[in-house]
Amino acid sequence: MSGLFIKKKSAVTPRRRRAEGNDAEATSQKRKKTKDTHLREEIESDSDTEIAPARTKPKQDEEEYLEETAQEKKLRLAKEYLKQLQQQEEEQKEDEDQDQNAIANRLQEDVLEQRGRLQRPLAKELLPPEPSEIRLLRGHQGPITCLVISPDDSYLFSGSKDCSIIKWSVSDGKKMHKIPGGRKGTESTHVGHTGHVLCMALSSDGKYLASGDRNKLIFIWDPVTCQNLHKFQGHRDAVSGLSFQKGTHQLFSASHDRSVKVWNVAENAYIETLFGHQDVITGLDSLSRERCVTVGGRDGTMRIWKIAEETQLVFSGHEESSLKGESLSHSVTSVSPQIGGPARRGSIDCVRLINEEHVVTGADDGSLALWTVGKKKPLTQVKCAHGSHGDAGLEQPYWICSVAAALNSDVVASGSHDGFVHVWRCGEGFRSLSPLWTIPLVGFINSLQFSSSANFLVAGVGQEHRLGRWWRKKEARNGLYIIPIKRTLVLGS
Repeated sequence: MSGLFIKKKSAVTPRRRRAEGNDAEATSQKRKKTKDTHLREEIESDSDTEIAPARTKPKQDEEEYLEETAQEKKLRLAKEYLKQLQQQEEEQKEDEDQDQNAIANRLQEDVLEQRGRLQRPLAKELLPPEPSEIRLLRGHQGPITCLVISPDDSYLFSGSKDCSIIKWSVSDGKKMHKIPGGRKGTESTHVGHTGHVLCMALSSDGKYLASGDRNKLIFIWDPVTCQNLHKFQGHRDAVSGLSFQKGTHQLFSASHDRSVKVWNVAENAYIETLFGHQDVITGLDSLSRERCVTVGGRDGTMRIWKIAEETQLVFSGHEESSLKGESLSHSVTSVSPQIGGPARRGSIDCVRLINEEHVVTGADDGSLALWTVGKKKPLTQVKCAHGSHGDAGLEQPYWICSVAAALNSDVVASGSHDGFVHVWRCGEGFRSLSPLWTIPLVGFINSLQFSSSANFLVAGVGQEHRLGRWWRKKEARNGLYIIPIKRTLVLGS
């Protein structure tokens, strides 16, 4: 090995020595240059340190944070977060006790509501509104036919004979969005209604808006963006009523084809069709139970459809009916004998559930009726609730065009074309109806709805009836009227 080493050493030539000398000199200069650079950086660093302000954090804490591991840092931040939570919990301790009581009360109310026994005595607290406080929202070119208020009372939708739908802000009355209507013949290209919009419904979680029209179609919309989500087809005539089962996305629809259909909107699915009415269905409503209530125009009946049991209850009572011996399984029926020919049969045009056990209906004979699901006849009935018109001896009652109910309360409202909205008080056990006050509004009151809080009432008004053109009131203004409802404090309430 030594011989080899010596051999390699002796192989170095003078030329190579000169090259190595040059490399060593270059390396020495490079080191000197690097040293000078480091010296300048140190001088600049010292200068910066002198100019920078003194740090507020102690040096000891700084060294601790520098030395802690990632795991220790996570632990420290978690402890700080828990300390903040503990402080917030102590501050909100009193509020939590109140929240627990509120939750218990809410659960109790839900149980009573399911049983139809929850009742808020609002009538004694309400005061009539000042006419100057009523707001008019205009935007439709045709008569308003239907409306629906959002669950939080912040916005509402209106439908019209001009085939359009408008979303309104309740607070300032401004238009938030408009879904324009299309012309007849553009059904294949236009996204939206091309026939009169007759009914609307909003799911209780505010996720889906449904609208039905005279062209037999049901459109499903996103209430936030007003984008079309789906279109249901299946009815053979105009869709006249829509309602979501509360707490679900199950939709009930009624039609002039005399049928009720059930849909699952979340899955864009058809479920079933129910038959029983002998005339066009003019109104529909539902609440939390898996059932809906409908009125069948001139067949003179109100029906409650029990979806799970596949049965229906039949009620009659606005006017004597000429139907003979109609009988259905598990049904409440009414048989009216024919004496001297068929009796006059009024058309029950509107219906609204007050709670799970009680219903209010209105008819074109001018009568307003209260019902309970356990009796086949009305608990009470007011004839010519809005008065009558016409020459002496030829008087005709004002049709009841719409009804509304403050949910789970003793207050209902009715609309006609006599120039007033009538607000009524339901007596004990819903066995009587007494007038509270009236609100002057000119035109056909085609739709009425109380807000969830019962702080305001919205009326959809048109120059024509929502289902036809029998009369026209030119002095009326097509639009929405937002009617604020004041309350007074009652001792002992």
